[in-house]
Amino acid sequence: MLKIIHTSDWHLGRTLAGKRRDEEFAAFLSWLLEKIVAEEVDGLLIAGDIFDKTAPTHRAQELYYDFLAKIARSSCQWVVIIAGNHDSPYFLEASQQLLQSLKIYVVAQISSELDDEILILKDEHNVPQLIVCAVPYLRDRDVRTVSPGESIDAKGHKLKTGITEHYAQIAARAESIRTELGVNIPIIAMGHLFTQGGHTADGDGVRELYVGTLAHISSDIFPATFAYTALGHLHIAQAVGASKRVYYCGSPIPMGFGEAEQTKQIVMIQLNNQHFSHETITIPVFQQLKQIRGDWPHITAQISELARAKSSIWLEVIYEGDQLIADLRQQLESAVAGTALELIIIKNKPTVLATTAATADHHSLDDFSPEEIFEELLLAQQIPEPQRVQLRQTYLQLLESMHEGAGHKRAAAPPATPSLEEAMETKSAHKASSE
Repeated sequence: MLKIIHTSDWHLGRTLAGKRRDEEFAAFLSWLLEKIVAEEVDGLLIAGDIFDKTAPTHRAQELYYDFLAKIARSSCQWVVIIAGNHDSPYFLEASQQLLQSLKIYVVAQISSELDDEILILKDEHNVPQLIVCAVPYLRDRDVRTVSPGESIDAKGHKLKTGITEHYAQIAARAESIRTELGVNIPIIAMGHLFTQGGHTADGDGVRELYVGTLAHISSDIFPATFAYTALGHLHIAQAVGASKRVYYCGSPIPMGFGEAEQTKQIVMIQLNNQHFSHETITIPVFQQLKQIRGDWPHITAQISELARAKSSIWLEVIYEGDQLIADLRQQLESAVAGTALELIIIKNKPTVLATTAATADHHSLDDFSPEEIFEELLLAQQIPEPQRVQLRQTYLQLLESMHEGAGHKRAAAPPATPSLEEAMETKSAHKASSE
């Protein structure tokens, strides 16, 4: 009987409105290591987005390598890591050969050889125990040929076809390898993608992987060859399809206040030849987040109730009352003074545009994703919704091409992100052309 843990979307280095979260990440990794040792787990699958940015902070790197060093000394026999869309393939590959000597296998991008994504995992006696089809995040250029003048629908169809064919080919090759080995060991798959019907939460930072939603993938692309498919990208834990053999484990901590009420978990898979079972294990809450929204009496009542718990809680307050409160921040700061509550985000709905400008003064652009900044620009400039659709598609194409181009730079260098001024120029140019 093999015990395998599936986790994903750590996003090491992520901040929340400027607040560093390294202590939470460290607490999670410590808990995960303890669980692996206590359950005598054989293998760990990390399904992408290990880091939040392509150029991780020094502290994020320290957390990553410290965890891998500790797990290499544990009873866990193998670790398999694939790159997600947030990860730099070149950064992950920099330590690939060294980690492989510790039975930590990293697959950061596809190559011309399909076998590079197929791992035969063996026990201490060199006997094959498991085959893992470790498919990293598939970039547009990996699975689609470009044709001049093709429509968005045509691009989406090509992407779906390319991803489907890739999984079909890798499943067939894994079957062939199992036959050559002459042992009836299980085959499992990994992936980092967006499936049709997948659930997301507001503020979780989950990005569309391709232009538009046409390339969302159906769960039936994963062949029956796979005893289990471990997915990453979506932060809400969820099964895909009716079989319960394709699963998102979700992110280990809430990435935003929209995830604050979610139960975070890892998935424990048990395999005995072709017999499969799984269970979810709840991850403790390392830093409580709470979203409060409503009019002023409701907000103050909620703050009073939370203060009585005397727990450290980070708050997002969304004021939705009819009465304009110009000094909302000052009143909220007075309400939480002397408590363990900490105001992280304040949104004043009646003055949303003014609040957006004030927030930009208090926070670095690094606290927001390029997509969030661009949406604020569309809102601030009052661009009509029909024009926004094309502008979003064009901007996503620009981001994708810039991320792909960054792959030719050294691993430590982050891909360039369009500046605020560049975004404005892009917006202005398309607005002019539409007129």
